[in-house]
Amino acid sequence: MMCYTPAYNPSWFLQNGVIMTVHTALWGSRYWESTNQNPEPSYQEKIFIGGQGVPIFGLVAIPENAHSTIIATYGITGELKTEWSLRVLGRKAYAQGYAVVLFDWRAHGKTADLSPTLTSDGLYEGEDFIRIAAAAKAMGCPGKFWFTAFSLGGQLVLWALKVASEVIREHEDLGLEDSDIGGGMVICPSLDSERSLSYLVTKPFGRYLETQIARNLKKLAWRIHDAHPGSIDPAAIERANSIWGFDNELVINRLGFPSVEAYYQASSALQILPQISKPTLIIYAADDPLFDPAIIPELQDACDRNPVIDLLLTRYGGHVGYMSSKNCQRQLQDPDPWWAWNRVLQWLEQQRNS
Repeated sequence: MMCYTPAYNPSWFLQNGVIMTVHTALWGSRYWESTNQNPEPSYQEKIFIGGQGVPIFGLVAIPENAHSTIIATYGITGELKTEWSLRVLGRKAYAQGYAVVLFDWRAHGKTADLSPTLTSDGLYEGEDFIRIAAAAKAMGCPGKFWFTAFSLGGQLVLWALKVASEVIREHEDLGLEDSDIGGGMVICPSLDSERSLSYLVTKPFGRYLETQIARNLKKLAWRIHDAHPGSIDPAAIERANSIWGFDNELVINRLGFPSVEAYYQASSALQILPQISKPTLIIYAADDPLFDPAIIPELQDACDRNPVIDLLLTRYGGHVGYMSSKNCQRQLQDPDPWWAWNRVLQWLEQQRNS
């Protein structure tokens, strides 16, 4: 039996995962600024040093009398300058007194210009979050530090929460205490890449979306190739015509995996949920068109067994869509249609006051 939260209600024409996903991406990219009365924070650029010495490009804004810090990134493709959804979060969080750190994760955006290091779907990015928190603390960002992201970025956050205590314990020179890490909030996180990729390509929309993502991954690889000559074999990039192909041609050998399947199994976030010991919010839509719905009962079971995880499972929402109806906004007293970010910030306030 699935238990849905009654707190989310979209307009009737968005009660379809595919339509919600497409509509939010298109509408949001054009009109997001008109939904938000908060000004853009005055960000300063910062190059962080992540795990294995990888340089990571970020933006930092610290309001007067900041009380804690949100560290955030995005999904499978993208870069800070075009990620409007992160900018929505940045404005809302900064206005509520949070210091905000946004970053281009490995092989993305300006981080790709700084380093040829490719993605590892959380296996190494988890440590990146911790090291970014340590550097942000040294800059004056106050604890506690809260990690957030969506889609594949959500998987990175779950890995960060899993390894936080271990990384801090092993690297006492970081200047971080385990108590500095508050927890994390993820929206539509990737939980099982192998199952979801297999599911994705069984549907027409899924096949179209997979092709678009693969095309963007290819662009990302060419950007690294051009910025770091000799770092990637151009013939391998040419062969990488799918998400699976990208990981097969470019990623798994560098990480020491014998197959893409072994890599996906090792990096899967579903398996690490029992090991998370920091407060965690997971927002997940049953009609997410990217992920295999068979994962949902396993997600529910894992969250039921771990008392630090709060699961908001909704009937609708699509993939990182979650645009709420006017009626839903009135009922929840939300200032805008960005239901998921509003729940993230509401949950954070509850954590801070508990």
